[in-house]
Amino acid sequence: MPAGGMFVHLFSLLGSGFSLWGVVQLTGLALVLFLSVKIMAVSRRRNRLSCFAIPPTRNWFLGHMGIMKSTEEGLKAVDELLRTYRHSCAWFLGPFYNLVRVFHPDYIKPLLLASASITIKDELFYGLMRPWLGQGLLLSNGEQWSRHRRLLTPAFHFDILKIYIVIFNQSSNILHAKWRRLVTEGQNSLDMFEQLSLMTLDSLLKCTFSYDSQCQEKSSEYISAIYELGVLVQKRQRYLPHHWDCLYWRSPEGKRFRRACDVVHGFTASIVQQRRAELDQQGAPEIQAKENPGRKKVTDFIDVLLLSKDEDGNGLTDEEIKAQADTFMFEGHDTAASGISWVLYNLASHPEYQECCRDEINTLLQGREEDQIMWEDLTSMPFTTMCIKESLRLHPPVAAISRAYSVDKTVPGERTIPKGSICLVSIYGTHHNPAVWPDPDVYNPMRFDPENSKGRSPYAFVPFSAGPRNCIGQNFAMAEMRVAVALTLRRFRLTLGAPEVRRLYTLIMKAEGGLRLQLEPLDPPPQSSPSPTPPHTP
Repeated sequence: MPAGGMFVHLFSLLGSGFSLWGVVQLTGLALVLFLSVKIMAVSRRRNRLSCFAIPPTRNWFLGHMGIMKSTEEGLKAVDELLRTYRHSCAWFLGPFYNLVRVFHPDYIKPLLLASASITIKDELFYGLMRPWLGQGLLLSNGEQWSRHRRLLTPAFHFDILKIYIVIFNQSSNILHAKWRRLVTEGQNSLDMFEQLSLMTLDSLLKCTFSYDSQCQEKSSEYISAIYELGVLVQKRQRYLPHHWDCLYWRSPEGKRFRRACDVVHGFTASIVQQRRAELDQQGAPEIQAKENPGRKKVTDFIDVLLLSKDEDGNGLTDEEIKAQADTFMFEGHDTAASGISWVLYNLASHPEYQECCRDEINTLLQGREEDQIMWEDLTSMPFTTMCIKESLRLHPPVAAISRAYSVDKTVPGERTIPKGSICLVSIYGTHHNPAVWPDPDVYNPMRFDPENSKGRSPYAFVPFSAGPRNCIGQNFAMAEMRVAVALTLRRFRLTLGAPEVRRLYTLIMKAEGGLRLQLEPLDPPPQSSPSPTPPHTP
């Protein structure tokens, strides 16, 4: 029935009085009318993306929903997508969500460089985390994001990062002492994700709150809540009916999510309030240092946020600081643990590279009384850094980021992404694109040799995103990874602990059943070590 005919029939029913059959007909017509309008709207939106290649769909209604999995097979399907479409394609999640997937430096560049004033974090992928993370830097938009970014920047200044290097060493020492004990007890095959997630969480709690949780040896309500929230967010993302709040908050998972949020928010709020009271009473850390010259206070993330002021002299509220701290904890510990785990796995898979890194680190630390990585050392381990970068290329902790824009965006080939459309910037896809990286599945650190990097687009390697909304903590993360990897290789030899590793992408890149490596403790190295010579790879 044409739309005009439906309206005529609808009004005739309204004028003839309401019988039960009339109500049924009225309801049916209204439903048909609603679906017709929706279908026409979907068709219009999909037609606007016809300038992009469209991979085969399941059917018109479902589109590509359910085709891509987060398993090893799903990542191989992404590899096939790259070989077939090379730079981009349209992607339809059911009848209501239309995406553009981009996986080439030339295509992601205009999207990542877009002004923050027109860039929107879409609710489909990020909105589910808002009850946990609030309006932190990850989820906020527009002027609010710009102001918060300016106020948070001092927290990642090099002078602050130098303080954190000491903490990274301490957390690594605790981890390695535990590993030596476990090996002595006969447990020499360990899951790197499990072990390193606790280590990075330990470091973050000290850097953020100056809080020694001892979480590498024992759990706590706060630690358990952090892990539970991560699991629950993953489950909610995969189960479409729970995307609707009215269903989710009534479900057992939704109630668990609220309880875990209450624990995390209560912990953060109590520390923020306590620290603000101390600053009000004792003054800023610089003032305390002058009044107590023998007892200098270490500045942590919370202190920096409490002291930050904008151009009008206004600081962040307690609620804003809480959201930023919760965001820092969420973004910082699992991503770093994933990054370090895959570096160690790749070096265990390539013992020649592992030995080269170990020689470089032993030479760097030769003759020192303390086995400690200093701030100045971070730029003195070039081959180890190349190995870390190649691992971040091959196994990026965050496989994709999504954006929407308040204006139409143009990408190469005069293709236009309509405003409001979701753009899925595939970090994994860009890093594995054979048009950008020859033999993309091969682990080859020499790709990042300065000579081999000449002429390569800066958007070919984006593990921390790029542009105005890049990861504010990337220097923090790289420093933590360098310290942890260097000290681990100095103290342990790593070999593969499982015959097959199957990648699994949830919120971050992991492995099914964990990522187990065999540990062999090493004696203290001799005082004279050979100079490192990187193995030649064409």
